Amino acid sequence: MPYTPELKKLMKVVEKTRPARVQRKKKGLEFSAIPVDDRQKILKKYHPDFKSGNRRKIRVGPSKGYSISHEVVDLLEAHSRVDPKKIDLSRVAYETDVLVIGGGGAGASAALLAQESGAGVLLATKLRMGDANTMMAEGGIQAATKRGKDSPYYHYLDVIGGGHFSNDPKLVSTLVLEAPKVMGWLEKMGTMFSKFPDGTLKTMHGGGTSRKRMHYAGEITGAEIMRTLRDEVKNRPENIKIIEFSPAVELVLTNKGQCAGAILYNLETEEYFVVHAKATVLATGGSGRLHMQGYMTTNHYGATGDGLILGYRAGVKLRFLHSVQYHPTGAVFPEQAEGLLITEKFRGAGANLVNVDGEQFVYEREPRDVEAAAVIRECSPDRGKGVPTPTGKFGVWLDSPMIELLQGPGTVKREFPGKCILFRRYEIDISKEPMLVHPTLHYQNGGLEIDESCQTSVPGLFVAGEVSGGVHGENRLMGNSLLDVTVFGRIAGENAARYSRAKSPRGKPTLEHVIRYNRELEKAGVKTDRIAPMLLPDYSNPEVRKRQLTTQYQGTLR
Repeated sequence: MPYTPELKKLMKVVEKTRPARVQRKKKGLEFSAIPVDDRQKILKKYHPDFKSGNRRKIRVGPSKGYSISHEVVDLLEAHSRVDPKKIDLSRVAYETDVLVIGGGGAGASAALLAQESGAGVLLATKLRMGDANTMMAEGGIQAATKRGKDSPYYHYLDVIGGGHFSNDPKLVSTLVLEAPKVMGWLEKMGTMFSKFPDGTLKTMHGGGTSRKRMHYAGEITGAEIMRTLRDEVKNRPENIKIIEFSPAVELVLTNKGQCAGAILYNLETEEYFVVHAKATVLATGGSGRLHMQGYMTTNHYGATGDGLILGYRAGVKLRFLHSVQYHPTGAVFPEQAEGLLITEKFRGAGANLVNVDGEQFVYEREPRDVEAAAVIRECSPDRGKGVPTPTGKFGVWLDSPMIELLQGPGTVKREFPGKCILFRRYEIDISKEPMLVHPTLHYQNGGLEIDESCQTSVPGLFVAGEVSGGVHGENRLMGNSLLDVTVFGRIAGENAARYSRAKSPRGKPTLEHVIRYNRELEKAGVKTDRIAPMLLPDYSNPEVRKRQLTTQYQGTLR
């Protein structure tokens, strides 16, 4: 659907203010960043994390009393998909040194490093190998590779500041110190980052960064990294076995408390099967498909927070799950593209965010939570500066034609070919017309508690990527998610392999922790017919959605 006559009329207001904004940019007169005190005021008044009534306390488990979003609590306070008393754990379908659960960037990195460390690896993924948020990440990956201009020191300060000084310092230190090494590793395997003719890596600013350290591969950085990792994993079939369409539905522990593998579920045959492993890596990604507070999302279809449920039931605490990231710029028009990520790279390249009056209202490279809150403020009834869509929603303009005026004709098509093609389907030329955007649910800032070696409180259970919590604090900066999955995926895989050699699970495999959890639900007075993990969302009709599609999947034990 092209822009309606009403929206084209409002677009004229943007065009009138554009020359003055271009002149300001060319003179180096950036729009003022929001003062720190005002940032806090805007966040507390407009950011969804601070909306009254959007959290409740968990009534069971190791983080009992912790207040997080209703959607996640609903799943934590649900019953297991399997009856632990009917599962025969001696009927083992697969045995392996290291079981990696998840086929995204963290899972692939873990599998590669575990294999290189001498372990046999079984990688189980819910959908196809590579169907993950990693594939959908666009903007870039941060790393302090430019000597003399940048260093892990500055990267560390940016990450800590962006996370509101709440991050785990040891995790942040590990992230930034390993970053240059990860870039070299990815390049060596064939990742094709954007470069200048002399071979120097191109870099740019991201929101909340003090240096240009954002490396990218056009506008498909995540897809390019995932392509490299996926191909490398598939090139090692003798040591890494891949099982697709088989999500984990429960972890298996021993009677001595060690993780001894998992129960997987075959989505095609609706059968359960047992995998015994000496060490297990959870790399299941985020939870955007829970649509917290009804927000649209950038996340892939399988992002339903499964790893949170599995790890929590096994006894791992949660960290920073009270904080959720809403990307400032998700498409809100056309309706068919709602929630689609419009990469921060547009703002890094010079596009302004402007309201219905054509006014720039925020500095383009504020940290994401501040930027998102500022957009929501413009669209709020008390401000009344949002641009109305035909479906009754509101957004603001992301003025992409600014890029052409600042960097020359053809820049938008050259730097953002995918978005040009996508919007062209709706008869919108983003080199000449701005995009209509609104914050969209993007990232799970928190997750399961780990240390800098990716170990959890459960021996033999390692966690990496978006399902973990601590490194980003209460807000993640652009480019640190692709870095997170590769840095900590590698660490988790290497340490899981080491653990599998030194401390294989001893004792009898059991699901006693699930029995205890169910008893705790009953004792806490939790009455529900919900089953978790969810596995897949359903959009067929409201009634089925309420019942939760996957409560219908019972299956049999293979």
